[in-house]
Amino acid sequence: MTEPKIRIENISYAYDGAPALRNISLEVQPNTITVFFGPAGGGKTTLLRLINRLNDLVENTKIEGRILLDGQDIYAPGVDVSQLRRKVGMVFALPLPLPGTLRENVVYGPKRAGVRDVRRLVEITERSLTQAALWDEVKDRLDSPASALSGGQQQRLCIARSLALEPEVLLLDEPTSGLDPISTGKVEAALQEAKKNYTIIIIPHSIQQAARVADYAAFFLMGELIEYRRGREIFTTPRDKRTEDYVTGRFG
Repeated sequence: MTEPKIRIENISYAYDGAPALRNISLEVQPNTITVFFGPAGGGKTTLLRLINRLNDLVENTKIEGRILLDGQDIYAPGVDVSQLRRKVGMVFALPLPLPGTLRENVVYGPKRAGVRDVRRLVEITERSLTQAALWDEVKDRLDSPASALSGGQQQRLCIARSLALEPEVLLLDEPTSGLDPISTGKVEAALQEAKKNYTIIIIPHSIQQAARVADYAAFFLMGELIEYRRGREIFTTPRDKRTEDYVTGRFG
């Protein structure tokens, strides 16, 4: 068995004393797409944000358990959070390109990280846009405003911007929720390409998307992990009645 990229061990998390996650344990394999799915309020986004410590500044919270990245506890004393976030990139539901051109968007992170070599920046731009399945559509207009792209193209640009820093893990929170079916298909295709080089965790915007993209899938309900299995198994032969009811549309 491959050593997991991420190991989540007995994670419990509460806001103002109200439990958001209860004793969650699962392992995320490298170079796979893992889906967190379930009804709203189940704890999916909370867990996603814990994996790159986006909740650090939220007050009155309590976390128990461990999250290991390559065997290292990301909440251990002395962990460099900025370095962690370079390893664990995040893409949100709403595409938020930076002001400026497509090229400036892609190289923003590498430039801040100290990359100055022009040839290297050109290579990063092409690689990142190719991995985000956007290069062929925009290679002749890299100096056009990013704001001129369609919504689906803007979301793939945001994925490219994350990939430019060569993270090891990419987290995506409903990245296609506002997109049309064609754009959604292109984003999903980009993720299938990207998993060759990265470990991906996604919160899908629908059960259909979850079934399409998942190598592994975790069903969350009211802060609990109900079932975690290979995607094709959980969507065709769920073991838990609650998973079956959700997958077949009986609730949620």
